[in-house]
Amino acid sequence: MDYIHSNAWQRSAPGLHRIRPLMAALGDPQNGLKFVHVAGTNGKGSTCAMLASCLRAAGYRVGLFTSPFINRFNERMQVNGVPIPDDELEAVTDFVRPHADAMPQPPTEFELITAIGLVWFARQQCDIVVLEVGLGGLMDSTNVIGCPEAAVITALGLDHTALLGDTLDKIAAEKAGIIKPGGDVVYYGSTPEADAVMLAACEKNNAALHRPDFAALQVGQCGLEQIEFSFGGFEKIKLPLVASYQHRNAAVAITVLQLLQKKGWRIPDEAIRTGLETVRWPGRFEVLRRDPVFLLDGSHNPQGVSATAESLRATFPGQKFIFLLSIMKDKDAADMLSVLAPLAQRFVAVEANIYRAMPAAELADRIRVYGCMAEAAGDIAQGVALALRRSAEAGGAPVCALGTLYFSGDVRAAVQQTAP
Repeated sequence: MDYIHSNAWQRSAPGLHRIRPLMAALGDPQNGLKFVHVAGTNGKGSTCAMLASCLRAAGYRVGLFTSPFINRFNERMQVNGVPIPDDELEAVTDFVRPHADAMPQPPTEFELITAIGLVWFARQQCDIVVLEVGLGGLMDSTNVIGCPEAAVITALGLDHTALLGDTLDKIAAEKAGIIKPGGDVVYYGSTPEADAVMLAACEKNNAALHRPDFAALQVGQCGLEQIEFSFGGFEKIKLPLVASYQHRNAAVAITVLQLLQKKGWRIPDEAIRTGLETVRWPGRFEVLRRDPVFLLDGSHNPQGVSATAESLRATFPGQKFIFLLSIMKDKDAADMLSVLAPLAQRFVAVEANIYRAMPAAELADRIRVYGCMAEAAGDIAQGVALALRRSAEAGGAPVCALGTLYFSGDVRAAVQQTAP
């Protein structure tokens, strides 16, 4: 792990000029694998989890590559739901390391992780790999693969604007970089300008564009256990990912899976239902505790926070929340806070254990600009305890921890230690 983390991505310009020779030196193991390649701003991880769960239910050996992790680094690469074991992570890294060290310009951390994942999936003889883009698409190291079985573009939003562009059409152009000649593309949809970019990219590459028919999506009962929806010929699927936006991500996943069916993959409809009804994806509107309700959500940009706010209003109508909040220094904190402030009873600010995190005291100062009460906690465990204490003082007000996925594991551990 020290070796993997020693390569800092900030030192290197984005591009495929490092990952391509590295994979070639490793024998290009990705060329023997099949992929579903998933890009987008929001919903990538959830969509990947749904796809992997359904493909596994269909009997395939499924690799899953995602980021970031919640509890342990090993979660970033899984086969049939099992993270890479420590000894195999060590063995694959030992195999990759001399080739990486011999390069004139060393790979970045994410490029190194991508190479390790692709080598491991090949060694595991995966039938198909659900591969989540790290950042953008065009210049992302996962784009070293050839034409996937499906390129998937989930919901778009303004995030990483310094690297990807400050408008949705610019961001769409980066995400469209995973579209390959002659491929199939499943696209969530966005603004007319972004849609035009995506359509042009498909036409340029002679790629077929598929869009889920959200007008046909019917939502039934929703609660803290599951949301019920019907789509694509499936009636009353009970999805355990309960945020109000997850049924749209599920519609994207069903559209992908039905496309794969047409391409000859043996995916029974019952496997799709089973996969969706048994999917697990921690840290996304996840209920960690019920008395009081303590939610953990990974939303970390204005669009994601807006979607979470919509879910909070739908699930807890008329209620105010104790927010446990951490935000990265490079995020649009102002837009995120403007969405959360009307729902807040008060905030507890913490600093996630990553160098990019905004100091808790600075975050608390920014929150107070919106006329909200805010306290800075010394660490995440103290923040969880303080949020629960403020909840008790407010008669059991619900608590929601959000702003970044990077503090999810620490929040979960702290809640488990304080739960009755």
